[in-house]
Amino acid sequence: MIGCEKKWLNQQQHPPQVNCTAVIFFVNAVPFIAFGFLDNFIMIMAGEYIEYYLGHFITLSTMAAAGLGNTISDILGITMATYVENGCQILGLKQPKLTPAQFELKSSKRSSSYGRIVGITVGCLLGMCPLWLIDEKEDKAEVAD
Repeated sequence: MIGCEKKWLNQQQHPPQVNCTAVIFFVNAVPFIAFGFLDNFIMIMAGEYIEYYLGHFITLSTMAAAGLGNTISDILGITMATYVENGCQILGLKQPKLTPAQFELKSSKRSSSYGRIVGITVGCLLGMCPLWLIDEKEDKAEVAD
């Protein structure tokens, strides 16, 4: 990272080095891994809870419970955004020192977007871990009885 900061800092027209775009990718991916994980984890847990407990009192489809779980997850995600960003700063994740013109280049924007896409994908897949713990057969048998 030091090499990319020193070499291109004063040269606005030159594209950032490959290691700078890798840093941009990584710095954008990490917080989105956390966001994706929290989003799916909370949505699944809240949706399951809503479907299982509220489903006994009011008629709710699985999709309605998922939608309500997603609403709760989004609210908590907005609330936790500051904590995720603070955690990334504690870890030392900072954008490389590039000029504004270099951040506007296609290579920098592409690295940022790909980092976010990969991060949210990995985070969402990891956030599906509660599905390993939910035993659907037991839940459906209890409701049927």
